[in-house]
Amino acid sequence: MSILKFLGLDPARTRAASAETETVRKITRALDALEPERARFIAAFAYLLSRVARADLVITDVETREMERLVMQRGRLPEEQALIVVQMAKTQTILFGGTENYLVTREFNHLATAEQKIALLDCLFAVSAADGSISAVEDNEIRQIADELRIERAELLGVRARYREYLAVLQKPPEPGA
Repeated sequence: MSILKFLGLDPARTRAASAETETVRKITRALDALEPERARFIAAFAYLLSRVARADLVITDVETREMERLVMQRGRLPEEQALIVVQMAKTQTILFGGTENYLVTREFNHLATAEQKIALLDCLFAVSAADGSISAVEDNEIRQIADELRIERAELLGVRARYREYLAVLQKPPEPGA
């Protein structure tokens, strides 16, 4: 074994890590190249998706994949950028969720049109339903976000009705012993 490998300074590994770091830098520069208002919109959008996914204190892999898909689709971002945006949003939600939730929602409220707010609700329900069930905690978090965005109750219920089959409170309880 060489001394470099022993010290964790294997040249091959250092080159690979450097290439990975450069990839992250390129993606970050591309995000920086977005117009500031669009970047703020996408960041707030991703954060709100994470807020709902984390409402039950666990963000599952299937919820993460759904968030990535939605950020790619709605944010019109390449997959690499969407992955980074979602990861950053998840981290921020975990670290600062309690204090940032209202502030980010308020920012989204200022940036989004009425149609974009309704589209967000649909995305929030889609993320919650990704694992096959929308828990009462997730449903309540979506209601809270809708209130913070000043969305009329009828509009919320209209979107929610499309996800009726996933609402845990309306699902049949499992058979005993099954």
